[in-house]
Amino acid sequence: MTVLEIDGLSARAGETVLFEDVSLALEPGHVLVVLGASGTGKTTLGLAATGRTRPGIELSGSVRLAGSPLLDLPASAPRRARAGLIGHLPQQPSAVLDPVRRCGPVLAELAALHHHGRAARLTAARTALADAGLEPDLWRRFPHQLSGGQQQRMALATTLVTRPRVLVLDEPTSGLDAANRTALITRLAALSGAGTALLILTHDLTLARAFADDVAELRDHRLVPSTAVTDPRRFDGPPAASPASPLLVVRGLTVRAGRTTLVEDVDLELAPGSRTALTGVSGAGKTTFGRALAGLTPPAAGTIEVDGVRLPPLARRRDRTRLRAVQYVHQDSRASFDEFRGVLDQVADTGRLLRGLGRADARLEAAEILRSLGVDPLDHRPGRLSGGQLQRCAVARALMAHPRVLVCDEVTSALDAVNRVRLLDVLTAAADRHGTALLLISHDETLAPFVDRTLAVADGRFSTNSAPR
Repeated sequence: MTVLEIDGLSARAGETVLFEDVSLALEPGHVLVVLGASGTGKTTLGLAATGRTRPGIELSGSVRLAGSPLLDLPASAPRRARAGLIGHLPQQPSAVLDPVRRCGPVLAELAALHHHGRAARLTAARTALADAGLEPDLWRRFPHQLSGGQQQRMALATTLVTRPRVLVLDEPTSGLDAANRTALITRLAALSGAGTALLILTHDLTLARAFADDVAELRDHRLVPSTAVTDPRRFDGPPAASPASPLLVVRGLTVRAGRTTLVEDVDLELAPGSRTALTGVSGAGKTTFGRALAGLTPPAAGTIEVDGVRLPPLARRRDRTRLRAVQYVHQDSRASFDEFRGVLDQVADTGRLLRGLGRADARLEAAEILRSLGVDPLDHRPGRLSGGQLQRCAVARALMAHPRVLVCDEVTSALDAVNRVRLLDVLTAAADRHGTALLLISHDETLAPFVDRTLAVADGRFSTNSAPR
């Protein structure tokens, strides 16, 4: 029996064709992996499979879930048709996690779709938490108290707790380190073996290889069979910067949340033009450290100096020059943009507010940076762009400041290999042109040739994996 059937599906944004005449069918336990470059329509296809679409996008064709149509129904009808049958893990977990509610009670509430009685709901919710690879003590946390990888797995738990017959996963390995990626693949294989149909939308070739029996690719607006399970060209960057007097000096930086120490007594020096990777398992403290550098998370102790000038610990107390000095690219790029304003203007705002550029000059420079990153500089609202496009827009916005230190938090997680290389080329040029020190928080193992030093984070402490070259 076919549980999900898509026939002749097309998607358009105004005059732009995202994809056309897409057809697929999933039987119980069937896994289909769909590859595609950033902006090819993977996210739109995933939403369409659940009977939904983003504003400004028109769908045609048919989508049937367990025999019931999902398109062209009254607003409330698709939700009733989906309930308990199909789960959707979006690319950005913030889209499904309630920021003002603790995670555990939300899971228990969702469990009521299949379980009656408080005890049964709590058991199902805790099982979903474990199946998503999360520790029981995360039950009482709010989403903002989770790392990016933990948020990704918590969003997965919200889909697993409803016991769906079909699971649509949009870039499910973004934000996950290698160990948790392997664990997720194992869990997905177990779900498939138990009869759940999986539609996986990704650029992660490791994930595609794990389910290589049925891999398709969105290319030239069509869904075609794919054998693209070998890595495209890896980044082959220029020689690393020579050691120099430190640009950034961090001493004794410590960050706490209540009684929990997230980052403990960290010392760090970065030279001009240097490229440093910060790695570690999800929840190790990488993002907390990056946010503390930018003044977004208050440290409990320690100092931060750039070019010999001590920075106030909080961004709101930094003047324009000091705000420019350290720029931070958020891991959740979609949440970092105003959904009601054009992206080009939001990127240009950094040049206006921090460098004093006029509006026309700021827009021209912003458009140039966006083009270099492979993003159309038309002033679309964020909802019209893919996750990978928004990720590059977020990098462009930070580069508009000409920062001394640029902290990039998982900025390649939503990018295919071609656009990943393009982004690294642009970052290299910025480091060379402005002497910017790059700190890349990432689980992306392909960054190794790009950086000149790798620091590992475990339990809030740093250790060196490889010495500077």
